[in-house]
Amino acid sequence: MRVISGEWRARKLVAPKNDATRPTADRTRETLFSMLASRLGSFEGLVAADLFAGSGALGIETLSRGAAHCLFAEQDRDALDALRANLAALGAAPRADVRAGSVMALGPASRSYDLLLIDAPYATGAGSVALDKLSRLGWVAPDSWVSLETAHNEPVDVAGFEIDAERKVGKAKLTLLRRSVTG
Repeated sequence: MRVISGEWRARKLVAPKNDATRPTADRTRETLFSMLASRLGSFEGLVAADLFAGSGALGIETLSRGAAHCLFAEQDRDALDALRANLAALGAAPRADVRAGSVMALGPASRSYDLLLIDAPYATGAGSVALDKLSRLGWVAPDSWVSLETAHNEPVDVAGFEIDAERKVGKAKLTLLRRSVTG
């Protein structure tokens, strides 16, 4: 695994020692960040959340591209060790907030996030459930972008959100969501 672009381009990232998490492949991350860049223009100054963070590769990519801050939520001990090692190796810890625990245990947000990156275990529906809960707890603003990575055949349907784009990459499906516009 490596950082794709930005300040830490081509820097290697360590993966968790166990197989409890599934790191997002480089090709999938390249596709995701291409999709996001075409919509956001720039990551400069954004505040992101990397939920079900694993090694932190998605959130670290946002920081590398200029995001001001990223919250990482992960409950697996080996993944947390890898995440913290990656942040330390890159000197990214001052721009990161690591929450050790379940995404579902996160409480009300002190502020909304510009970008939420959700990469829950495949075929569990956990990403959609987490997004629904966090949306009700103030994590998602009307102009926030949400990336939800699922298995390629997993349906994505979250009340109050519209699908902006979907791409299948190998076994993964990347879905970009926005809050629904109500008339």
